[in-house]
Amino acid sequence: MLQHLYKFSDSHGGLLYAWFPAMHTRVDLLLRGMQGEDLLLRAVGAIRQELCRLEKMGNCYDAGSELACLNRTASVKPQPVSRELYDMLAFCIDCYIRTDGCFDVTVHSDCHTQESVHTVRLSPGEQTLFFSRPGVTINLSGFLKGYALEKIRPLLRQFGVDNALVNMGNSSVLALGCQPQAEGWKVNFGQSRMPGERAWPDFLLKNECLTTSGNDSHTRKHIIDPRSGKLIEGKREVAVVTANGAVGEVLSTSLFVAESGVRERLKKEFCPRLIFDF
Repeated sequence: MLQHLYKFSDSHGGLLYAWFPAMHTRVDLLLRGMQGEDLLLRAVGAIRQELCRLEKMGNCYDAGSELACLNRTASVKPQPVSRELYDMLAFCIDCYIRTDGCFDVTVHSDCHTQESVHTVRLSPGEQTLFFSRPGVTINLSGFLKGYALEKIRPLLRQFGVDNALVNMGNSSVLALGCQPQAEGWKVNFGQSRMPGERAWPDFLLKNECLTTSGNDSHTRKHIIDPRSGKLIEGKREVAVVTANGAVGEVLSTSLFVAESGVRERLKKEFCPRLIFDF
């Protein structure tokens, strides 16, 4: 269900705050402009529709999605893939190499090993996907929200929105332009911390993305190190600021599982503006 609030001022124009569920999380949007409430709401509607489209393409937990269908059939014979999903898969497979195996979209496969990703065969000529070993599947959950941020950018431009903040579940954030009377958008997720624990800083973002990965409590364990196959334990998170949301998703996940030597190579490979560990 889409909900929203709207306020207008002569000096700064309209400010629309909208929120709705998508991609297994809550999406919050702040849009600022002189377009008026109706046009800003149309922009929000277009974003919501785009997120639904991406879920039907890349959400492996939706049995009717394109990716879920590929996971069921691509081990039998090569299966045709839509152009957009094919490019997405090719990027993710390439990132396995670029991250020294720290980012692996096959990590949730049955009986996963470090060889699982090498059984993914993408054929650019035929635009097909084939798994050369049964049981291998692809999960884009650690990538899709960051990719979605990059699809939202042109939609906002299409509606003439130059100043916007898009927050997907406090883990994937896109900031365009600035908030009123500021040089960017100040972001602080504000999670409660125990006494003595390091607090979240304020991030000032402008035309860039903030993505986070990690365990926000001592009991939560949900990220697997693809190299060992083990869940990473302990309360620790990584935040990165990058020009591209998809790159940010790959980098934050990889930094969370990587040891110090690999982390240094990741920084040189992806060149984030900022990395924050806590």
